[in-house]
Amino acid sequence: MSFVNPPQAKTPLLDALRECASKTHAPFYTPGHKLGQGILQQLADCFGRAVFRMDLTELAELDNLFTPQGVIQEAQKLAAEAFGAEHTRFLVNGSTSGVEAAILATCAPSDKIILPRNVHQSAISALILSGAIPVFVNPEYDPVLDIAHSITPDGVSAALEQHPDAKAVLMVYPTYYGVCGDVAAIAQLAHQHDIPLLVDEAHGPHFAFHPDLPTPALASGADLAVQSIHKVLGAMTQASMLHIQGNRIDTTRLSQSLQLLQSTSPSYLLLASLDAARQQMALQGQALMSHTLQLADRARTKISRIPGISVFEPSGSTPGFVALDKTRLTVTVSGLGLTGFEADEILNQQLDVIAELPSLQHLTFVISLGNTEADITALTQAFSILATRQATNKRLASAIKQVALTADIPYSSLISPRDAFFAETETLPIAKSCDRISAESVCPYPPGIPVLIPGEVITSTALDYLRNIQALGGFISGCADSSLSTLKVVKD
Repeated sequence: MSFVNPPQAKTPLLDALRECASKTHAPFYTPGHKLGQGILQQLADCFGRAVFRMDLTELAELDNLFTPQGVIQEAQKLAAEAFGAEHTRFLVNGSTSGVEAAILATCAPSDKIILPRNVHQSAISALILSGAIPVFVNPEYDPVLDIAHSITPDGVSAALEQHPDAKAVLMVYPTYYGVCGDVAAIAQLAHQHDIPLLVDEAHGPHFAFHPDLPTPALASGADLAVQSIHKVLGAMTQASMLHIQGNRIDTTRLSQSLQLLQSTSPSYLLLASLDAARQQMALQGQALMSHTLQLADRARTKISRIPGISVFEPSGSTPGFVALDKTRLTVTVSGLGLTGFEADEILNQQLDVIAELPSLQHLTFVISLGNTEADITALTQAFSILATRQATNKRLASAIKQVALTADIPYSSLISPRDAFFAETETLPIAKSCDRISAESVCPYPPGIPVLIPGEVITSTALDYLRNIQALGGFISGCADSSLSTLKVVKD
């Protein structure tokens, strides 16, 4: 009996790249290293020469990312089918380019867009590029744990009632902590106003492949979703996808936006890794995610039993927290008298465990298909050692909580992010910047959620929060002076 491989078993782009790399020929095209013949020996020793043979340009057999008609087009169609989209575009500039393209495709200068205040910095960049005006909705917020969740349907409904001329709604799903909001309800609200729901689903590309994971954004009614395939699946860093469905997205304008934002020399290594990651999940996704969920459950159970440490769990469904991605593990360490930054340093430098995201009270870990039983053992043992070593310091724990309570910072804008970015500016000592208009983004990173954005009035609350984050070991990025001695403001 003969068996026919299912379509999802194909890897058209990867196969074409492999064939081109194996062909004997004289290369008179870019890149300059010519199939690895011109690279530094130390680089070859580090990476191996095979990878450079695959580092090719837009040869006829390899198609063109901006006008795909061959193997890229076929690979994107397979990805759309696997991830539950009508159309899929491959991204080589990360999900950042996808979020920016989504906003450019739906908003013209001075158009309004409704989005959460805890949006990723890429959305702020998109506001500058597009000239769109943000209508910020504060997400649901847990002041005890200092964790922002999702925006709520009520918050979006109020914003739409106040701004019926908005052109799109954008939400983050899931958040960095794995929290998922009510996409279905928010999509329904957006569609009642005949505008699209755009979803930054960077951390949720695995949702489509297991019933015990949250529902994918597209399956809940979103019109567009951007996913970082590299963050939790098997693609190379910077390789992402943009998925769309329905007729609320102008696909021609979306294509033009992507051409503005993506390199005209896309890496075929990244593109092929998207093709391979799609095939892996289409054929093995449920089994891989079952194993990943088992590892995450083992880690969650063992760590939650350690005195002085707690694990972030849902405490009943709320409008801003309808589901949790159980592969995302957030551990609260403030009960040990440590900040997340201090615990991260100990785990990294002394116990060989590296977290994804340290914050004031917590450490967040990404558990994915690449993790092993040995990784989970190392993680749980490291927390046991940390708890044994660390005597509880009530004064520090109290200080952490006091700083955390300042994180729910209101937004007040006088001019658009684009106008502020292009305005004449001056640099002031931070003590003299209060009540001035910020000309730059300032954010603790990761997760890259700005506390100040261009066009926003600088408040004492925001400044105190940033200085306290820095004093407790956090890293400030986005601004010209990362020491926070000065800030760039719009000139009066």
